[in-house]
Amino acid sequence: MVTRAPGALGARHLETLRLHGLSDRDILDAVEVISYFNYINRIADALGIDPEPEMQPAYEKWQTSSEPG
Repeated sequence: MVTRAPGALGARHLETLRLHGLSDRDILDAVEVISYFNYINRIADALGIDPEPEMQPAYEKWQTSSEPG
């Protein structure tokens, strides 16, 4: 949800993570890592940077699954 609908996250989501044993620091770390990857991916996409060769199959699968229709 951090990637697709960050504004939809709320206290109940945080509480669920805490109930699964995550500390507030764990949650912060996860959100920072997820956000960083989102940021870097958007920069790479905007600059037309091709994925690394070992990531090509995953990239192609993602491209196919995210096509409309």
